[in-house]
Amino acid sequence: MIAPRVYYGGTFDPVHEGHLSVAREVRDALDATVFLVPAADPPHKDITHADAAERARMLDIAVAGEPRLKVDRRELRREGPSYTVDTLRELRAELGPDAPIVWMVGGDSLLQLHTWNRWHELFEHGHVLAVARPGAALDPASVGALAPQVEAEIGPRRRPPEELNSAPAGGFAVFALARERPESSTELRRRIAAGEPWQDGVPAAVAEYIRRHALYVRGVTSASL
Repeated sequence: MIAPRVYYGGTFDPVHEGHLSVAREVRDALDATVFLVPAADPPHKDITHADAAERARMLDIAVAGEPRLKVDRRELRREGPSYTVDTLRELRAELGPDAPIVWMVGGDSLLQLHTWNRWHELFEHGHVLAVARPGAALDPASVGALAPQVEAEIGPRRRPPEELNSAPAGGFAVFALARERPESSTELRRRIAAGEPWQDGVPAAVAEYIRRHALYVRGVTSASL
């Protein structure tokens, strides 16, 4: 079987120890290479946020020396709206028809999957792996109650995470984290802006980059991860 390539999308604003912990757990459990995919800047980015180049650079710093954790900048190079389905289609064209490709989402994002652009097409190009935080139920009954359209699509596709490498695309799995991580990009930005302790939430080299470039110090943002 071919080892899967896992793609972990997000704003990573900033990348924190929780992001890295999730990436490491999935990497080790699936014997995979995990690519962190920073999202492009939104049209009306708040001035207190880091821009795309800064967020990608922090990711580079965070994964330096980490085996099989890499940064993929493709969404930053794309003009216009950047949709996950387009990223998966591009990856499939690059990697060929046989490579197992996995797109990783948080449990909260899974429940909103039906609002994504051309979301049914995601499974034509890759698998979807939902990360379940402790206390967040992603069993069929729970997802069906909260997002019936999503469960109707993923129900027949459910399989254990370790079986995602048995096919190139079309599967769905839930990955249960060993423990909940307390870090939050929103909370880190708030703490930095307020002058409260925050350094322990990010790798030391990322903390130094944030300090050196005076990121997140011009106000408090309410935007989420």
